[in-house]
Amino acid sequence: MAKSLAYQLAVLACLVPFTAVALRGRTVGPVFWLLLTAAVFGPVLLAVALVGPGWRTGFSAALWVTIAMTMALFAALCLTSAAAARLSALLMPYLLLLGGLAIIWNQAPERPLEAATSGLWLGFHIAISVLTYGLLTICAMAALAVFLQERALKSRSATWLTRVLPAVADAEQLEIRLLWASEAVLALGVVTGMANQFLATGSILIFDHKTLLVVAAFLVIAVLLVAHQRTGLRGRVAARFVLVGYLLVTLGYPGVKFVTDVLLRA
Repeated sequence: MAKSLAYQLAVLACLVPFTAVALRGRTVGPVFWLLLTAAVFGPVLLAVALVGPGWRTGFSAALWVTIAMTMALFAALCLTSAAAARLSALLMPYLLLLGGLAIIWNQAPERPLEAATSGLWLGFHIAISVLTYGLLTICAMAALAVFLQERALKSRSATWLTRVLPAVADAEQLEIRLLWASEAVLALGVVTGMANQFLATGSILIFDHKTLLVVAAFLVIAVLLVAHQRTGLRGRVAARFVLVGYLLVTLGYPGVKFVTDVLLRA
């Protein structure tokens, strides 16, 4: 049932009302929270249905799990930060796009999970990886908000989008908080990935495309955090670092999966 087109379209539809509210800048009140709840539970229930019986290796399942994790993290962040709720104007259209891609490649073949890599340890590594990507997705939206707001201030031409986004200072604060959390979880993901690789092959580290991209992202974020601490690096320059790091992780996680599970099997 979880792979049925109707089921996934219904879940995608759960995101639409909240997206509409977010784009209008309505980030407070009972309507906002009601629609946010629906936007969280739809993807989460689908993700549970997809991976409940066992981890699915397909591109579509990976996207839905990513959407579910990101929405759950975003809802938790909104409970503690009013500024975070205003990022929904950027985040929700992006997640709608991911949901559309998941539906388009819903029937793409999946690679079987290797027996040597199955078990609780693999599950822990996957959970850490998805958590990292969810955190970095929201962080990238905060960085993009900083970039757009600073550009609007420099050109003195505010748009409807910059009016609903958080202020530069608020977006930067969120960006740095999420960067520290992402870097810590990403480091744990690298360690668990090495342990899982050792259990599967006897080698601690294999420098394939995914590993190189993730390690590169880790280093980019580390450089940014050190520069922020020592020189106060911020603004559009810092935002570019964040977006580059997010691009590297995207290429390393859903990007590699798309190539191996979709393009090479077409």
